[in-house]
Amino acid sequence: MGILQIFTLLGALGMFLYGMNLMSSGLQKAAGDKLRGLLSAMTSNPFKGVLTGLGITTVIQSSSATTVMVVSFVNAGLLTLSQAIGVIMGANIGTTVTAWLVSWLGFKADISILAVPLMLVGFLCSNSKKSQRRNIGELVVGFSLLFLGLSFMKESVPDLNETPQVLEFVKAWSGYGFGSVLIFLVFGTVLTLVLQSSSATMAITLIMLSMGWIPFNMACAMVLGENIGTTITANIAASVGNTQAKRAAMSHTIFNVFGVIWALIFFRPFLALVGNVIELFGLPNPAAEGFAVSAQDSPDATAALYGLSMLHTLFNTFNTLILIWFTKLIEKAVVWIVKAPKNQEQEVFRLKYISAGPLATPELATEQAFDEIIHFAQISKNGLAYAGAAIQESDPDKFEELRGKLVKYEEISDRIEYEIATFLNSVSAGDISEETSAKIKAMYKIIGELESLGDSGESISRILSRKNIHKKAFDQDTLKKLDDMVSSVNDAYEAMIFNLKAAHKGDLEQISNAYNAEDRINNLRNNLREAEIEDIESSGKNYQTSVYYMDIVSELEKMGDFMINISQALEKSFLKI
Repeated sequence: MGILQIFTLLGALGMFLYGMNLMSSGLQKAAGDKLRGLLSAMTSNPFKGVLTGLGITTVIQSSSATTVMVVSFVNAGLLTLSQAIGVIMGANIGTTVTAWLVSWLGFKADISILAVPLMLVGFLCSNSKKSQRRNIGELVVGFSLLFLGLSFMKESVPDLNETPQVLEFVKAWSGYGFGSVLIFLVFGTVLTLVLQSSSATMAITLIMLSMGWIPFNMACAMVLGENIGTTITANIAASVGNTQAKRAAMSHTIFNVFGVIWALIFFRPFLALVGNVIELFGLPNPAAEGFAVSAQDSPDATAALYGLSMLHTLFNTFNTLILIWFTKLIEKAVVWIVKAPKNQEQEVFRLKYISAGPLATPELATEQAFDEIIHFAQISKNGLAYAGAAIQESDPDKFEELRGKLVKYEEISDRIEYEIATFLNSVSAGDISEETSAKIKAMYKIIGELESLGDSGESISRILSRKNIHKKAFDQDTLKKLDDMVSSVNDAYEAMIFNLKAAHKGDLEQISNAYNAEDRINNLRNNLREAEIEDIESSGKNYQTSVYYMDIVSELEKMGDFMINISQALEKSFLKI
């Protein structure tokens, strides 16, 4: 095997992987709303969870993408651990669809003949002004590259009959009985870990089988190993998540490892069952003694390819049918294996809906980011409550406690803004639609304004501290006026959060509630300022106390400005047309 042939083989593998990623990305963007509909089907019913995982994986053609997404949703608290286990089971069944597509279209129908003409269709769609057509174009190009890469891989793999030394070497590894099964199982696991794609490893296994490199039973052992190797992606995603996310990823590992254990124990009967099923289609039994692939286009080659895909399907289906009844037991097992941290304070200020780690579905990641922004807004509103309490508090010790909370909330706002921005940077770096790109720009604006709201709360605490240092106090009438101002700002918060939630659901039609709240704040600010100036002139009110009072009023009015900016950003990018 020459150097050029080796690089051609590696290039063909790269084309296959790139085509799969491109096809998955195009599917995600073209079917974004449908994906969200499937996600909404996730319930406490394990059977519905399995169907959801099956549906999502069938749509996006990647069980790794589904499991990473499920882990992030568990991390966010959108899914319980029990729900996640059901979805992961369904994802394992869904990934078998890819094996059937590759074995049928890539080997028997040889779709690569149409791959180049399809590239033209994809190119024309990608130049359309409509984003949906561009997404479909990306899907078609990815589909074409996937099967073109598969075709080049098949052509680049050498015929072992022409290199008898290598053929003898491969046969030697197949001659250790059950030991050979374990060797090829480990090989399948390692290859999947390296490629980070069980579908790519499955394609390589199908090629090796169709070329006669390995017997059917060793190919089946590789498939079992691929099911273990694919769990690493979810565990990588969960490594930076919270305890529940790590447990969801561990449940994926337990599911597949348990399945491989029973499949190894009943290896021969299981292969016999697969062979009998293939015989029902009128094809030779690939699990029969002495079975060998004579030529790539022969009936025995077809039987071997379909048999391997059938084993993959039956393995995941049987495993799900067995373990779905033990969801609660699996949940208890992962809770026992992955212990909660002793110091729970470490997780108090984690982001609630998003986490670091691989982004399997950029289009859906924006949904998580928006959930986090709404959560950010609610945290900010809590800061206003502390500011209002600090204004009214006369006890020095209680005031210092409230002041500390306002300082802490300002630090939390800075941290949340940074982490959401970092997450949005990662999403933007991916392949996203124009509509999503516009929404992300609006999100950057919104989190900046929310961070400014945290700054205002901390500024009010500093003004109050200076007032206390200079031993000044607000009378009851002044406190009542400030309470009215805080109440108006609170109403603006309610309007802003209402608009954020409406925009997230796609129901935002207008933001008159935000404009009305802003007008009330401005009018109240003007009235309070005029009244205070009159009091200073007519009743000789202490000027320094009035300065502190007006500074707080101004800071509260600034908070109203930040909130109307947020609603205006929503109006620009999220308004329902």
